[in-house]
Amino acid sequence: MKIADLDIHVVAVPPPHVGGMYWIFVRLRTDCGIEGVGEIYATAFHPRALVPLVRDVFERHLLGHDPHRVERFWRAAYSSGFTQRPDPTMMGIVSGLEIACWDIVGKAAGQPVHALLGGLVHERLRAYTYLYPKNAAGEFDFNDPDLAAECAAEMVRQGFTAVKFDPAGPYTQYSGHHLSLGVMDRCETFCRRVREAVGSSADLLFGTHGQMVPSSAIRLARRLERYDPLWFEEPVPPGQEAAMAEVARATSIPISTGERLTTKYEFARVLEHKAASILQMNVARVGGLLEAKKIAAMAEAHYAEVAPHLYNGPVGAAASIQLAAATPNFLIHEAIGDFSGFHAEILKRKLAVEDGYIVPSREPGLGIELDLDVVARHSPYEGDRLHLQMAAEPADVKQFAPARG
Repeated sequence: MKIADLDIHVVAVPPPHVGGMYWIFVRLRTDCGIEGVGEIYATAFHPRALVPLVRDVFERHLLGHDPHRVERFWRAAYSSGFTQRPDPTMMGIVSGLEIACWDIVGKAAGQPVHALLGGLVHERLRAYTYLYPKNAAGEFDFNDPDLAAECAAEMVRQGFTAVKFDPAGPYTQYSGHHLSLGVMDRCETFCRRVREAVGSSADLLFGTHGQMVPSSAIRLARRLERYDPLWFEEPVPPGQEAAMAEVARATSIPISTGERLTTKYEFARVLEHKAASILQMNVARVGGLLEAKKIAAMAEAHYAEVAPHLYNGPVGAAASIQLAAATPNFLIHEAIGDFSGFHAEILKRKLAVEDGYIVPSREPGLGIELDLDVVARHSPYEGDRLHLQMAAEPADVKQFAPARG
């Protein structure tokens, strides 16, 4: 069996753009007619710049090769151009193509991918969702703690046992910085309101998107400890594990990180420094399924857990679910609500969420199939915005007052 062809789909996500502005899907076909799908989570460049890179990686390192040999493909791409360095863009491309290889291999074997990654460990996966509170006009309002509390209570009624929110913004290119007292008040108010709304029926997951210097993160963590969050996510910018470890030593709240990291090498430094005890790799960026499995195994040896990150499309979600199902030290998986809306529309069969838990597919491969008619109607992405973006100006403490209440 050899890889014979590649299709790339850059799908525009309709408003309100839940899961990003666009999703990048790849489809591989073999010379014997088996097709596999993958998703690339690479956000630093516009798709019009990325698509030629995807084709170059495919033609250099995958075309004409056996899809079973994912280790060979990974090493060839990682070493491309004499680099052998963690590169988020290269690893995003590798991830999507590697996931598609696993989909092919699973279909050829007649087995779900989790059966090829060690076998099913979890019959269902504990899940959390971000809060998406809507105001009276039906618009998302992420600044009102009372709306957040109402939304959290509704998510608990739907069965979710954890909810995530991140009121520590604005999220600026000029991080890390020190939060204003007003922003810290707002963060504390959000935690208090949400905790009052859900009681002990759900964990609170507090996100910060790496905005703080260590001293500011420590000040904020001390305010939040009384609300007993399950984690304090990415308290400092990525790349300086010693700084994150400084925060971890100063708080009782577990530290989580990983959505912006890639390869086993970056995660190894997190574990070595004891910077975090919860790793949040994104399978569509970290280097693919096999790389994510290696990272999970490293974490297991350090008594750390994995909580896969997901803010992209349903193909990356399906791959991540397969990994989590076969991972002993799995903690919880990010969901985007119950994967309804456009996440469901673009698949022929929706990802399964029952009572707030994700149910792994037992169909061959990833267990999903793209609806190519829907893909065609929403392709290509023609906007100028990247998948996610930060504010272009530094945070001005005078602008940010505490939340109401």
